Amino acid sequence: MSKTVKKLWIIAGETSGDIYGAKLAQEALKIAEERNIELKLAGMGSKRMREAGVELLVDSTELGVMGVVETLKLIGTFIRIFFKLVRLAEKERPDAVVLIDYPGFNLRFAKKLFKLNIPVIWYVSPQIWVWGKKRKPVLERICSKMLVIFPFETEVYDKEKLDVSFVGHPLLEIVNERTDMTLKRDENCFLLLPGSRAMEVGRLLKPMLDAVCELHVKHPQLYFVIAASRAKMRAMCENIIADYRKKHPELPEIELSNESAAYYQQKAGTGIAASGTVTVESAIAGLPLVVVYKLNIITLAIARVLVKLYRGYFTMVNIIVNKTVFEEFLQWHVCNRNLIPAVEKILPGGSRRAEVESQMKELVNMLSSQGRKPSYAAAEACFEVIENNKNIEHNKQQQDGTK
Repeated sequence: MSKTVKKLWIIAGETSGDIYGAKLAQEALKIAEERNIELKLAGMGSKRMREAGVELLVDSTELGVMGVVETLKLIGTFIRIFFKLVRLAEKERPDAVVLIDYPGFNLRFAKKLFKLNIPVIWYVSPQIWVWGKKRKPVLERICSKMLVIFPFETEVYDKEKLDVSFVGHPLLEIVNERTDMTLKRDENCFLLLPGSRAMEVGRLLKPMLDAVCELHVKHPQLYFVIAASRAKMRAMCENIIADYRKKHPELPEIELSNESAAYYQQKAGTGIAASGTVTVESAIAGLPLVVVYKLNIITLAIARVLVKLYRGYFTMVNIIVNKTVFEEFLQWHVCNRNLIPAVEKILPGGSRRAEVESQMKELVNMLSSQGRKPSYAAAEACFEVIENNKNIEHNKQQQDGTK
């Protein structure tokens, strides 16, 4: 029996989106095989999506920026990519398009797809609880399906207007798959995670080094590691550390390891990390953290006007559990006066250590989706949208034929 051909596009603009898109692609291909469907995958992403079988119409490797100023520097690139994808969508007519997070770009693209009558599936909801709810009615109008990865998000949207499903967080299966059961946690290993973007490392590594200097004096048993598996990031860290050491010769040795952050999330005893997906990964892996972040001063000024902290936090782990799991510090609060006491509380034997370990387990339970693999649940939902759209188109054709 000949196979039905279906086209599914996946659009991801950041590293995390590329990872989630790859997992989604893998599960979608499995489902397609089970249903005797020839599934053609294409879209925007990076290395992992390509390896998972997605034809990359656009390589998004260098598009993962954050902040108003940083985005403006790439505005010309974004415009060219946007219109390229619109033209290709109009020509290729995919059966559905999955948009993974990346709202600045994807919301505009979704509007174009809606006008082209191409079903839009949004995977990883824009954080409308942070940026306000102006985007909510637009999303409810143009999306065929919203796949959310945090349990509280199902309450954010009006279910009367938008089909919303909690599919679980794909990081659960990703962290589980890469877990090395032979790796033991070293309570003296202290992990520094200054971010995955150059601008984050540039703003956060120096205050982290300040903390290292004081922690080394107060807790000499600790040794410090930066997971620097990317050559570009490694070189940047080396330069910052070398410049810092000229003024602060007391800085202890810091290992720049070729191992991934995932390795040290299992091995380290404690850490300081930039806010982002890495904090959720660390919590799932069981690594207690203190979380920090600094924004460009212009971005900060705009954020003060536009951004509302959901549940009073900016760290995703805290937002999900709705309590302070990881202590968090922003802008000028990222200093030793705050960081050192917060770190000491979560070191092995610290006053908050057991509490944080318990809350991280609570987070894992909250992110689970009734025993299903999150990526499989998401892929299954994509096929439901494609099937529903086929039925809608069939009914339209029948109605047109009877006129």
